[in-house]
Amino acid sequence: MDWGMTNRIAGIIAPATGRCLMLAVDHGYFQGPTTGLEKPGETVKPLLPHADALMITRGALRNTIDANLLTPIVLRVSGGTSILQDDLSHEDITVSVEDAIRLNAACMAISIFVGSANEKSTLVNLSKLCDKGQRYGIPVLAVTAVGKEMARDARYLGLACRIAAELGAQIVKTYYCEGFEKVVNGCPVPVIIAGGKKIEEREALGLAYRAMYAGAVGVDMGRNSFQSQWPVAMIRAVRTIVHEGKTDAQAWETFESLRG
Repeated sequence: MDWGMTNRIAGIIAPATGRCLMLAVDHGYFQGPTTGLEKPGETVKPLLPHADALMITRGALRNTIDANLLTPIVLRVSGGTSILQDDLSHEDITVSVEDAIRLNAACMAISIFVGSANEKSTLVNLSKLCDKGQRYGIPVLAVTAVGKEMARDARYLGLACRIAAELGAQIVKTYYCEGFEKVVNGCPVPVIIAGGKKIEEREALGLAYRAMYAGAVGVDMGRNSFQSQWPVAMIRAVRTIVHEGKTDAQAWETFESLRG
């Protein structure tokens, strides 16, 4: 791994702790104006001081985020479908590496759909993106997207994560499941868990703690941060789990003190 790629990864996964708290706000690329992200710039502004990286699309980045931002950008570079379609797996690469460079992206993110009808095309897209990332020293984050018919168990997620790593992804983002340590142990690159749909704050903190305890290097709390009634309190509480090694019970105490 060359200096540039190592340096970019160090901006996302803090060398001091080996951990990462990512804030994902890229949902609009297929969901449109997601609740809480009608005005992404206003949503993320108070949260960015507490995030190690911001996962976002190029359109939202260019049009809503201050260019003086120093937070590393994980740029969503895949898409092509919307929530109006029954099958979301028919994605393609939608951003050139040259544009990712113009946007000073620290990482490029692409979804793969293992087990779907379009499995091959999404995995080939990942491989092509990894080739281009290697050429320019930009790491690739593979998102193991889960369709309606796909199980979220350790066997499936372990398969998807391992394939992503084998094809060249430097980081994998996936879902938490029972037996998550098997997923992590079978994946030779860092694993970050996706927060998923909005759930109660106490439950989300428990999810974050269990994932970190099982070996994840980080947590991506998008909707469970910005859709909370107390978004800053929530992301700060999650941060105590990720970077300070606090339990979910301790993080809940932090959350309760901050939301007041």
